[in-house]
Amino acid sequence: MKSLADPISVLKGVGPKSAVALNKLGLNTVEDLLLAYPFRYDDFAVRNLSEIADQEKVALKGTVASEAVLTHFGRKKSRLNFRLLIEHDVIMVTFFNQPYLAQKVEVGKEMAIYGKWDSKRQRLSGMKILYNAAGSSDIAGVYRSSKDVKQPTIKKLVRQAYDEYKDVLVDVIPEKTRHKFRLLPRETMIHDMHFPKDQKAARLARRSAIFDEFFCFQIKLQFIKKTEHQERGIKIGYDNKLLKKFIAALPFELTSAQKKVVNEICSDMHHNVHMNRLLQGDVGSGKTVVAAIALYAAVTANFQAALMAPTEILAQQHAEKLDQLFSDFDVTVALLTGATAGKVKLRRELLKHLSDGKINIVVGTHALIQNDVVFKNLGLVVTDEQHRFGVNQRQKFKEKGHLPDVLAMTATPIPRTLAITMYGEMDVSTITELPQGRLPIETVWLREKQLGEALAFLKKELSLGSQAYVISPLIEESEMMDLKNAEEIFTKLKKKFEPQYHVGLLHGRMKGSEKNEIMTAFKGKKIDVLVSTTVIEVGVDVPNATMMLILDADRFGLAQLHQLRGRVGRGKKKSYCFLIADPKNDYGVSRMKVMAETNDGFVIAQKDLELRGQGDILGSKQAGAPDFKVGDPVADLRILQSAQQEAAEIINDPKFMYKSENKQLLNYLRYELAKGISFD
Repeated sequence: MKSLADPISVLKGVGPKSAVALNKLGLNTVEDLLLAYPFRYDDFAVRNLSEIADQEKVALKGTVASEAVLTHFGRKKSRLNFRLLIEHDVIMVTFFNQPYLAQKVEVGKEMAIYGKWDSKRQRLSGMKILYNAAGSSDIAGVYRSSKDVKQPTIKKLVRQAYDEYKDVLVDVIPEKTRHKFRLLPRETMIHDMHFPKDQKAARLARRSAIFDEFFCFQIKLQFIKKTEHQERGIKIGYDNKLLKKFIAALPFELTSAQKKVVNEICSDMHHNVHMNRLLQGDVGSGKTVVAAIALYAAVTANFQAALMAPTEILAQQHAEKLDQLFSDFDVTVALLTGATAGKVKLRRELLKHLSDGKINIVVGTHALIQNDVVFKNLGLVVTDEQHRFGVNQRQKFKEKGHLPDVLAMTATPIPRTLAITMYGEMDVSTITELPQGRLPIETVWLREKQLGEALAFLKKELSLGSQAYVISPLIEESEMMDLKNAEEIFTKLKKKFEPQYHVGLLHGRMKGSEKNEIMTAFKGKKIDVLVSTTVIEVGVDVPNATMMLILDADRFGLAQLHQLRGRVGRGKKKSYCFLIADPKNDYGVSRMKVMAETNDGFVIAQKDLELRGQGDILGSKQAGAPDFKVGDPVADLRILQSAQQEAAEIINDPKFMYKSENKQLLNYLRYELAKGISFD
């Protein structure tokens, strides 16, 4: 019997090697593939050439009207020319450095080509030949791909998966809700997301897909919230005298905002109702110290505490910080990450001391929720970066026989309206001020032609003994293109700065151990300029880094830019952030101006909410939110709120479990619970 949970290897043409490559893209099951929607559509409907603006990127469909002429010049350089008949007009099409395309050009063949239009020369500078151009649809989805999995492969597999599994697609959303919000049946929605006949069909399918995704997220959230509230939490009766002594010993005084938040957290911990609190604060607002106070409170009550970070670099950083803070107190801090797995004796010893209670606080990555990690008396779990830790991890701790209090930290300020909707099951504490003496980061927006000025300033900072980050442009289609960009920039900067200054490279395709090695070298001042994709976005602390240069900054979301900027300004020196961008519209210009005008993450988050309402609906996802495939909690806030209200109404109905209309919904929840409910 067919199931959406079938591994992707059941599909024709997917061997062991292909399966591994698809798995790296997050495509493990048939369901993963069907829900891996296009992030963009190329529209190649026939257009009147006179309506196309000069230099506009456009897709044109026509008939090849001449033989292809391939000319080679220089090393590895080529030009391919041929004529294309579009209705009654003949245009010239030119492809540079893609000689292999000559084999695809045949006189009389219908082709769709995406490129940049030159109205004066009546020429299309081709970027790519679109696939399925001869099909009945004038619109084609563009999928995220990789070096090993190309667009045609994904499209072919999606078509195969849909054709073979469409009969097992069931409507999770009750029929009454579907009619109420005018949603498409799930089978139609998935079909039209992948194979829409036109833009209107794609828009309708997308609206249904957004609601479907938000509703499924919210129904799980509401269900867990209801069941957790029925379970009794633990009371952490901390020693107030010891806690005050620890706070007094800190090398700085807490801000009034930190004091307020500490009181909220301690009040929660002191009651036997399960704590589930979100701590949000801007970059550098002092969340880690607040977390340390909460961890120590648990220890004074004879409980163990855990701090979970998303990466090994951050876990190590937190462990070092806690070791410093607790150096004069009787607290044992241990570090447990994936790297510990290679040190068998050390890991065995750590696990023994965790189970017998000798370790008070353990800092780690997801290694903390592995089956062989057993606590004697776990009372509190603190997580760094809320969106990387969800209900499935809490379920894991529950399976270990604990229902610990949970404090989730995020450095991504979220507007109140969004926080309530996204994290409605959590109480929210907010640190609204920065510690005194922290120097503001000066942000400068420059056009691409001014890049030389920014590099000259960067060199000046290096001459003063500082270090710098250079962030390469983000390209959505493929992580390989991100890597190619980073490598090209790395090569150029090496030529410019070495041997006087050492340039390093950090990117997402590196192994964890390689990333750690590079970051350790950067923190140890063995690397002066670090070229990186966005892997340094969260939490990394290098006080000597004073310069952040972000190339093609308009490709990033506001929240992401703010997070990246927060990697500098962590020491005592004045820091700078240069945004290099030539925005193509007013929306892009507004975003650059917001970044240059304010360092306040909450102001930026609110501006993001306002701008994204009128901006690119397929723009970058809001950092700090769960990783939705199609919905954007900012741009699609109204749909999110509707989905939340509807899910709450259904779950809170006393007869929810017994209504026949909820049969598929209950099956869905059982299925998600069985796999640990993963939706973070």
